[in-house]
Order: sequence, then C-alpha cells, then structure tokens
Amino acid sequence: MSDVIQLLPDSVANQIAAGEVIQRPASVIKELVENAVDAGAHTIRVLVVDAGRTSIQVIDDGKGMSETDARLAFERHATSKIRKADDLFALTTMGFRGEALPSIAAVAQVELRTRTEDNELGTCLRLSGSKVEEQEPVSCPVGSNFKVENLFFNVPARRKFLKTNATELNNILTAFERIVLVYPEINFSIHSNGQELLNLKSGTLRQRIADVFGKRFNQDLLEVKVETAICKITGFVGKPESAKKKGAHDYFFVNGRFMKHAYFHKAVMQAFERLVPVGMQIPYFIYFEVAPADIDVNIHPTKTEIKFENEQAIWQILLAAVKDAIGKFCEVPQIDFDTEGQPDIPVFNPVSPQVEIPAPSYNPSYNPFKQHQHAERPKKVYEGWEQLYDQLPQQSQQPPVEIEAFDVEEKSPMHYQYKGRYIMTAVKSGLMIIDQYRADVRIRYERYLSQLESQTVNSQRMLFPEVVQFSPSDAVMLERILPELTAMGFDLSDLGQFSYGIQAIPAGLEGLNYVRLVQDMVSDTIEKGTGSLHDIHSSLALSLARHAAIPQGQILNNEEMENIINELFACSNVNYTPDGKAILCILPQRDIEQLLG
Repeated sequence: MSDVIQLLPDSVANQIAAGEVIQRPASVIKELVENAVDAGAHTIRVLVVDAGRTSIQVIDDGKGMSETDARLAFERHATSKIRKADDLFALTTMGFRGEALPSIAAVAQVELRTRTEDNELGTCLRLSGSKVEEQEPVSCPVGSNFKVENLFFNVPARRKFLKTNATELNNILTAFERIVLVYPEINFSIHSNGQELLNLKSGTLRQRIADVFGKRFNQDLLEVKVETAICKITGFVGKPESAKKKGAHDYFFVNGRFMKHAYFHKAVMQAFERLVPVGMQIPYFIYFEVAPADIDVNIHPTKTEIKFENEQAIWQILLAAVKDAIGKFCEVPQIDFDTEGQPDIPVFNPVSPQVEIPAPSYNPSYNPFKQHQHAERPKKVYEGWEQLYDQLPQQSQQPPVEIEAFDVEEKSPMHYQYKGRYIMTAVKSGLMIIDQYRADVRIRYERYLSQLESQTVNSQRMLFPEVVQFSPSDAVMLERILPELTAMGFDLSDLGQFSYGIQAIPAGLEGLNYVRLVQDMVSDTIEKGTGSLHDIHSSLALSLARHAAIPQGQILNNEEMENIINELFACSNVNYTPDGKAILCILPQRDIEQLLG
C-alpha cells in the first residue's frame, strides 16, 4: 500500500492556524497592537477602513525590526518572546507563540515598513497569502507600520461569515478597549474611515477609564487595593447605585493580560450581595499581579482563559478586598457645609458650671392595670329632632330582600391576584395561572413591533432632556440602530464624546429611567447581534417591552386583570414570551379534586 501521510505545505498549515488565531478583523488588531506594546511603543495608532474588511493599519514608535527579523517574523513559530519551554511559565510579554503574523499573512495581503534606531534605512516587506512578493529598503521612521488589506481574500467562506460593519467595528473597539485599559501610560488613537473615534493621552488608570467610558463614570468608582504574599490586587469597582441589568463593564486583567473568569466574577458579585437587586451587574476593573509561574496562559489561542495555581485563596482575597472598598465608601460621613442660620451646638467643658437638671416627679401609687371609674360625660339631647324629617317624602317600607350568595350575575368573571405576581382565573379545564409581568411583556412586544414596522409611533417631547453616555464600542452600535430608535419615537441628539441628549421618547413611557432604557436597548442589540432589519426591530421591541411592562408586585384590580387576559389571548403566542419564558400554566380540575379528596 502506498504512503498516504504527507507534510502539509506552509501555506496550508498557516491557514489552519489562522482559523483559530484570526477569526475576524478584531483579532488582527489585537495581535498587532499587542506586538506594538511588546516592542516598547509610546504611541500606537490604529486605522481601519470598512470595519477592517478593506484595510487595517497599526503604526507604532517601538524599537522596530531589522531586515532579517522582518522576514523571519512571518515564519511559523518564529518569536522573540521565548527561547525554551520553561519560558512559558515566566511570561512577561503579551505574545509568545509566534503564530500571529504568519496567520495574518496567510489570509490577507500584508505590507510592513519597519526600522530600528541604529539603521538609517528601514525595510519594506510585502506578502500575499503567505508568499513574499517584494522586499526592499525604504525610508521610514523608527518603529513598525503594518498594513493588512483584503482580509480573507483567499478564504471566501470565512469572509462571507463576517457580520455587518457595525458589529465588526464594535468587536474591534471592544478588543481595543481591553488593551488600552492595561497601559494608561501609552498614547493610543483609533480611526474608522478617516474619522477619529478615540484619542487617549497617557495618564493614570482612573483617567484612562474616564476617557474611555465617559467623565460621569469616574464618580461611580471605588478603589480596590490589597497586597499579599500570593497576589496583588488593584483597580476599581462601581458603587452600588451604578448597577445595571445589562451592559455593565466588567474587566479582569492578570499581569497585564485580559481574561474571563466566572469564578472571580462570582466573588465580586457576592461582595455586593444585599446591596444591589438580584440579577443586577456591577462594573469593575480588577488587576491581578501574580508570579508568572503561578498561572498558565497557554490554554487557548485567544489567551483569555487562564489557570491559577492558588485560585481559591485568590478568590477569598478578592472578596475581602472588594468588601473593604465598599465598607470604606459606606463609612465616609457626609459633611454639611451649609451652617448659616443653624444653632450652635455647645462643646462639653468639664470646668464650666453645670446646668441643674430638674428632678423627675411621679405618682408612686399609679397602677396602669387598675380599673378606674371615670365620670360619664353628659349626653346632650336635642329636643324637637323629629321636626327635621317632617318635610321628607314618605317612603313605603318594604321588607329587605335577602340576596342568596352567587345568585347575582356578574358582568365579568372575577380574577384573583396572588402575591402581586400571578393572575388566577377559572377556565373549563381547571385553574389558569398567569405571570402578569411576562404576559404584559408579550402584549407590549407585539404592540411595539407592529408600531415599529408600520412606523405609527407617537413621540412625547421631554421638558428637560437627559444625557446618556456610551463607551466607544456601544456608540458604534447606537449609530447602527439610531434610525430604528427614531422610528420608535426616540429623539437622540449627538453631543459629542459619545454622549447623546434624549429629547423625546415614545408616548406612554412616563416614569421610566430613560437613560437606563436606552443603554439596555443598545446592550440587548449587541448581545443578540445585528442581523436582518426584522431582528433589530424584534430586539428593540423586546427591550422596550421589558422596561414598560407592569412590574411584579403591582396590585391590580379586577378590570385591569381582565384587560391583561383579553389582550394576551389576542396575541399570536399566548404561552411564551419572545425570549421563550412560560407565561401561563393550567392546574387541571382533576388534580385539584385529588388534592382536596
């Protein structure tokens, strides 16, 4: 039998590796920016065209590469970060595998211009599909300039599965935010289609958080700081009033590397137990510093999953540190500087003459349990009271009619509300139990969806407009769905720096938190992704319905319960909410008889 095993060509092997390392344009930016950070850059610029489909450019002023290193950097497993296997357990750099650049070059057309400080001329290298097409000396500044064009040009199936430009740009900004939050001492900027999205100057970590997420975010931060023999934890957590149902900014970093860690997330949430409602999320920016030998980052190509050797001990330290930050915030007394016209409170002075306190007087024979005879009040009798009724018409006295129970025919069936949450009503097959909140979500969802698609929503102008702040990634998604929000009755004016003024809202939404409503609508759209226009309409209608629906615990009268039941059974789906939660159930008559039999 002939041999069937053969060594794959480098171009094919690189495309296979690129399937894990380079998943979308955001992956390219992450790898190139991390390389720029490892190169010691002080300023890093990112420029994208068409959300990275057409072009991605990353420019840094790091130490650059020599002609040989520039050529070798695109070979598989060629890296300057590690030399031996033991170096994997003492990593101090972001990258280490040597897979990023060859993976990028395998699925795109790449041009690199780079120069080191000790060379007068730099190197220009052009590659396409892993093949070097040109290499020549060029005049360029110190550092590196990577330009990646036509991503996935030779893998059309991968390019076809890219999302809309708004979604891909949102992913780019999300990856960008995860890096800039680690290195506040580096200047970063990012442009999209020639428009500047962020320009971050070097500063403190607190300043960097405020620059990315808005100045108002700064006032909701509590500092976390603890240092032990196992680890050092620094950063910030949000105040209890900054809790949100969705879209809270939660970031964990270990040794400068972003990570996802559900176990540590539970520690932060447990510290806020009983301080925020169940299901609410607290923003946090937590930075761990541990010995490189105590963690393993070589688990997944994305490097966001990290194993800790002392995970349980760090969990306890994190919980205590967050509780300490909350405790310091709650213990700070409020100082009232407005004392004009207030009476002076004298300070105790043991030398000054004391004011005599009068001796208390009491009746020693008083017994509260002893019955006392009180003199009866004289009753005042009005004489001639019969004359007041002389002028009234005489009515024939008829014996009272005895009404037998259940003989009266009611105009509408009676319903019962249980614990302000469930509506109970009798049906032919037994007892129907309806979740009033979920029922109202279904009713309002279909109403809003119909109004949105027919564009028949009425707006209500706000007397005092409110300002809502977004992160750069969320602002990109807001721009994508802004026409749909306008069709729903919202009027948002761009105030610059990712801030928007809420000028008008859909009619019938009085009393809601409009800032939180708009933020949640954007977060829901990001979570579900932007597919067809109908999907966007569905996501927005559901988010609006959740906020506007009657809350659990609200007491309803019989007429209100009757209206909910009638409107629910007029919906296209009476059994489930749009997100698949059960609205009602029926307790069969035979089960009731068995329970009582």
